[in-house]
Amino acid sequence: MKTKKSFRQVILLICIAIPALCAPAKPQNNEPKTSKNDERLARTLEKYPKADLNKDGVLTMDEVRRYRAKNQPSRTQPDNQAKNRTQADNQAKTRTARPKKPDSTYADVSYGPSEANKLDFWRARSEKPAPLFVFIHGGGFRGGSKSGFTPELLIACLDAGFACASIDYRLSGEAIYPAQMHDSARAIQFLRSKARQWNIDPKRVAAGGGSAGSGISQWLGFHDDMADPKSKDPIARQSTRLTAVLALNMQSTYDPRQIKRIVPGNAYDNSALKQLFGLPDDWNWDTAKIDAALDAGLKDVSPITHLTKDDPPVFAFHNAAAETPGNIHHPNFGRHLKKEMDKLKIECTHKLNTDYNPQTEQYKAQAAFLKKHLKTK
Repeated sequence: MKTKKSFRQVILLICIAIPALCAPAKPQNNEPKTSKNDERLARTLEKYPKADLNKDGVLTMDEVRRYRAKNQPSRTQPDNQAKNRTQADNQAKTRTARPKKPDSTYADVSYGPSEANKLDFWRARSEKPAPLFVFIHGGGFRGGSKSGFTPELLIACLDAGFACASIDYRLSGEAIYPAQMHDSARAIQFLRSKARQWNIDPKRVAAGGGSAGSGISQWLGFHDDMADPKSKDPIARQSTRLTAVLALNMQSTYDPRQIKRIVPGNAYDNSALKQLFGLPDDWNWDTAKIDAALDAGLKDVSPITHLTKDDPPVFAFHNAAAETPGNIHHPNFGRHLKKEMDKLKIECTHKLNTDYNPQTEQYKAQAAFLKKHLKTK
């Protein structure tokens, strides 16, 4: 079992490194932060002089926020979270030629303090405590919803004897990293806390999803256990560790410096990754200075950073058509992860959609992988 790292220290450094998003601590003299008394604001003013909206030569935090809002209209705002999820729900409902998704046992169950902290749950058809598969949706960390649980995969998992859940988490327009990972970890802990009532075996829990959801699933799978045994909150005392991971259309790292090395083209310059860290859309990874705090954050957000020999097996999957320069879902991400997991002698299955005929067989293969590692008959 992994031991806990001083994670809060890393997150504090990340917040300090992103002055445009984090609530600023005031200087000791109780004066508001400006470019005159804060080094980071001074550097921001030098790099983005137009952010000085009143042209007085002094940059304030309020000007930074207003400049961001004005120049990044594509950024998802907190007020648009419900609209964004509604659009995703409508898209899921209008899909044709797909099996009907079974009704959930429980819907919109709250697992945390945010309005976004909701999950749906499907009870297993089993008298004995059943293994659990948790679906985590994709959408670049800034879109998507729990309704995106693929019906074919859900049905395959239920048929294999699993209980299933699908979760929402705070999107990056509402909260930057690590909110998405922490929310998902809380969902895992909440589901484990319901083991007796919902007939779940808390020792057999897997997670998976597409794109951003794959990254969160890998992050949970590889990360140190975030359980706090001394917490007064019984949910926080539950484990966050996983038994297996499905990483679909996945990325194994979110560090642009590593993506540039792994994937040809400009996939590393993905706007969703900038938003995840609260960076401006015109942030240039090739010329911008990455200080120690941002460096730590980029490493920490990347699942492969946390990979050690005691981590769970992974089924990595990609669409063959994504093997093009600049594609953020390039199969090279899976090949890179498999290479590193092979070194540690951890099972990593990497498949393309073209490996299956018909391609719908991929869902049975994914369920079979989970069944193998969750040890169901």
